[in-house]
Amino acid sequence: MNIREEVASDIGKIWKVNTDAFETEAEANLVNALRKSGCPYLSLVAETENEVVGYILFTPVELSGSENKLKIMGLAPMAVLSKYQNKGIGSKLVRTGLQHCQSLGYDAVVVLGHPNYYPKFGFVPSVKYGIKSEYEVPDEVFMILELTPGSLKNHEGIIKYHEAFNSV
Repeated sequence: MNIREEVASDIGKIWKVNTDAFETEAEANLVNALRKSGCPYLSLVAETENEVVGYILFTPVELSGSENKLKIMGLAPMAVLSKYQNKGIGSKLVRTGLQHCQSLGYDAVVVLGHPNYYPKFGFVPSVKYGIKSEYEVPDEVFMILELTPGSLKNHEGIIKYHEAFNSV
């Protein structure tokens, strides 16, 4: 399996991965909206035998209420074709994506996701740091991971996503 940044010829394949992995087209539509918005993003695909079987996207988010500007990425979505799930592809996508975010100088990553899945990568409920999502979600599903140890100390506020997230 190879993990690499997306290229233009992957766009239709990424749509297929997202629509296969999720119950609706919302995540696939979100990815396209973010791509069209011009916002910066980190988009990775997992491929095996020249087939795109997994996908992960990171986009910058803002922590309102914080005086110092932290560089924070939001992880959403992450998807694996159903016939390839439970084979470690998602975990490899997450780990590789987190390494990329760290090498790009980001201080932390947030995720709105399964509370039994993301803690294995070091994510903890963001309320531990006084950080909440702009969306009304249970505390245990909105998590954060410090990429730069200590970077979240004395920072609190609300995480704001790109406006494209409001369209899904």
